[in-house]
Amino acid sequence: MVLEGNPEVGSPRTSDLQHPGNKGSCVLSSPSEEAQPGEQPIKYGELISTPLVSKALSNRGQHSISYTLSRSHSVIVEYTHDSDTDMFQIGRSTENMIDFVVTDTSPGGGAAEGPSAQSTISRYACRILCDRRPPYTARIYAAGFDASSNIFLGERAAKWRTPDGLMDGLTTNGVLVMHPAGGFSEDSAPGVWREISVCGNVYTLRDSRSAQQRGKLVENESNVLQDGSLIDLCGATLLWRTPAGLLRAPTLKQLEAQRQEANAARPQCPVGLSTLAFPSPARGRTAPDKQQPWVYVRCGHVHGYHGWGCRRERGPQERECPLCRLVGPYVPLWLGQEAGLCLDPGPPSHAFAPCGHVCSEKTARYWAQTPLPHGTHAFHAACPFCGAWLTGEHGCVRLIFQGPLD
Repeated sequence: MVLEGNPEVGSPRTSDLQHPGNKGSCVLSSPSEEAQPGEQPIKYGELISTPLVSKALSNRGQHSISYTLSRSHSVIVEYTHDSDTDMFQIGRSTENMIDFVVTDTSPGGGAAEGPSAQSTISRYACRILCDRRPPYTARIYAAGFDASSNIFLGERAAKWRTPDGLMDGLTTNGVLVMHPAGGFSEDSAPGVWREISVCGNVYTLRDSRSAQQRGKLVENESNVLQDGSLIDLCGATLLWRTPAGLLRAPTLKQLEAQRQEANAARPQCPVGLSTLAFPSPARGRTAPDKQQPWVYVRCGHVHGYHGWGCRRERGPQERECPLCRLVGPYVPLWLGQEAGLCLDPGPPSHAFAPCGHVCSEKTARYWAQTPLPHGTHAFHAACPFCGAWLTGEHGCVRLIFQGPLD
């Protein structure tokens, strides 16, 4: 057994995690005991083999990473405590050392269910280290420490020695990160997906998600999270927002004002002439309301619900638009209510196809152009509000409302 120490790598303790009332997000902040009297905790951002016995592995107060090279040879790197950073861990495990528990999501928005739905998310998927001093830089690393304060990379995990003689490696299904070009704003464009190593180095993607051969080192890129960075854990994709970025995002109050403004315009069904209205988010997404607007996702014409125009030979959801005669899915419209997913506070003018979630034009076009990892080596754009795979030429459609005749 080879025991190596790495004094340059610090492993801070895990601080308290605060969960806000908004479902689906996670606040990363410094522990309250570190704050001075009268000060608020620092908010960093929002958000997901048999080991060899040694003194480092058996000591729960000593964080370490074990790289198993063979059944008789392991390299163990010990980590020291760092009082200048906070560590937050993300994974599938519900144990106390995991700050943010994530589960697999299936296309359509729900969690993967059933006995055959085996999770591909690691129990200890990744960890985020945040500087306690301005500008509160956040860095992401693959893998998290278990209940024994250890990370184990088995024989089949990709691992290697770096040119400076240290060890590094990748987790089985990998942790992928994509930083948007131009930040997360009206001018954003999708970036390039990279893989993050256990030590936080950046690599090009492997040939397949769990291949043992690593990609090429990308020396001019780092593991520092930016506003709008996407983190994929092979089963769930998380969006990192910074406090400064969230100040530019629309608030729930603004989204509600947009809903009321859209309803005040009294849009009408062009055939039934009934007044349409987006339901209140307080109702929840259950059965569509009788005044709910519906859309033909191929053309964007908005109607009230009706039962005619079916083309069952092409599928149960296929309808023919009575205005332009295009045949395609006919679905209810739902206003997207997660403000952190929006690039700008623009009006709700576009809908994702085929799920019908509504947001601003720039938000819709950005997510429709952003490929998200799927499976071992595939990528597919998806609705950020429900996870449904996008279809059609553009993945979204401009909504065409008819105003009141009076």
